[in-house]
Amino acid sequence: MKLEDIDKSRVPQHVAIIMDGNGRWAQKQSHKRIFGHQNAMTAVRQAVEAAVATGVKYLTLYTFSTENWNRPQEEIDGLMELLIKAVRDETKTLMDNNVKLETIGETERIPERSRLKLQECINETAGNTAMTLVLALSYSSRWEIAKALRGVCNDARQGKLQPEDVNEETLRSYLATRNYPDPDLLIRTGGELRISNFLLWQMAYTEFYFSEQLWPDFRHEDFYDAVVDYQNRQRRFGKTGDQVKASE
Repeated sequence: MKLEDIDKSRVPQHVAIIMDGNGRWAQKQSHKRIFGHQNAMTAVRQAVEAAVATGVKYLTLYTFSTENWNRPQEEIDGLMELLIKAVRDETKTLMDNNVKLETIGETERIPERSRLKLQECINETAGNTAMTLVLALSYSSRWEIAKALRGVCNDARQGKLQPEDVNEETLRSYLATRNYPDPDLLIRTGGELRISNFLLWQMAYTEFYFSEQLWPDFRHEDFYDAVVDYQNRQRRFGKTGDQVKASE
């Protein structure tokens, strides 16, 4: 698909991506897994550019999960060094595309050197308005929901919140994603058919798109394919198809 194939009046406001397949991509070329991560930045750049061109307002990338801390230390160290390099090299791309960078997750676990470089980019891009790029770093939904529930319990213990006051919107206000709309579209590359502890609360009505493409090979056209597929679906949110048609 091309950009011209997209109906700009029905663009998903928020797209989330599980960037899967780096390790398998490297192994196919007889390299270590870190080689795949090193070659993933082109895909990240193309996804950001395609999202901005499409008119997406929020793009969330599942960059590093809390479970990824269980990987071999050599791979973790390599990923943290890549994070520094990526932020340093891609800040200009974000500025050129008027993209603001933000993060969600247990980022205090990220090594200080990586965290400081990340914060520099966040500060530099803070005034950009075309799109918000959210990196989910040291993130998992179970961590996020448990943290939110601790916040609710603490506020209830201090008398700031009564049990009868707790509803979906209350809990949402304690989530790491409280400042963002729920994803309209999830893209997962690499051919796997699962969501891997990613935005579980937020994806109650998200449309899923699974691609066989390994992440380092992901390009603008792959992003456009996913958006066009999304636009060919009817989003009902519990209503019947006839009700949706009548409201259009």
